[in-house]
Amino acid sequence: MFTGLIQGLGKIQPQGRDRFTISVEKENSTGILLDLEIGDSVAVDGVCLTVEEISPRGFIATASPETLQRTSLGIKSEISSSVNLETSLRAGGKIGGHFVTGHVDGLGCLLESVQSDRAWEMKFVPVPSLAAQWSRHIARYIVSKGSIAVNGISLTIADCDRAGNWFTVAVIPHTYTETNLSSLQPGDWVNLEGDILGKYVEKLLGYSTPEETRSQDVDLAFLAQHGYA
Repeated sequence: MFTGLIQGLGKIQPQGRDRFTISVEKENSTGILLDLEIGDSVAVDGVCLTVEEISPRGFIATASPETLQRTSLGIKSEISSSVNLETSLRAGGKIGGHFVTGHVDGLGCLLESVQSDRAWEMKFVPVPSLAAQWSRHIARYIVSKGSIAVNGISLTIADCDRAGNWFTVAVIPHTYTETNLSSLQPGDWVNLEGDILGKYVEKLLGYSTPEETRSQDVDLAFLAQHGYA
């Protein structure tokens, strides 16, 4: 479990298809390594990974096939990329963002980033080739003034359409400069995780998407089954 408050930046380097070396990028991020142990969980761009080996400047982790399919880790090039890092929440720790599980729902991409007097207005939309993934796993959790994790960063949705086809966030200068949001360009992919509270509410209400809902003919047998006989 994480909070979505990024503790530092790192570099990720693929070592084969599913194994990655993550190294701390800035001197002010080295606190992540102070008490890091084998088996610990670390959110890497919002993806929960387990520490398998520790080096003086970072650690090594392996991603499962599901993680590679659902997140940006499956598309990282051989060139080292900047990633947001956060160690897991400890009992009694401060929860400054919202509960983030590190289980990414899917991918989105940056449409535009516009600087205003006090913030950066950033708009995210589906990746064109992954629109079905967005519709099935992400859109239902996009709620105005709700929480969402973008590359592991806890953000508040400033605006969205009713169907959840896009959303905007207002990013304060501190968050913008201390995370990899500042390096995003239009078209870049990001990991998205909806608020876990919304997922539990959805489960309790028995929510289903239109494609999951099956029509059923209303006949005498149906009416009898539902108490209308």
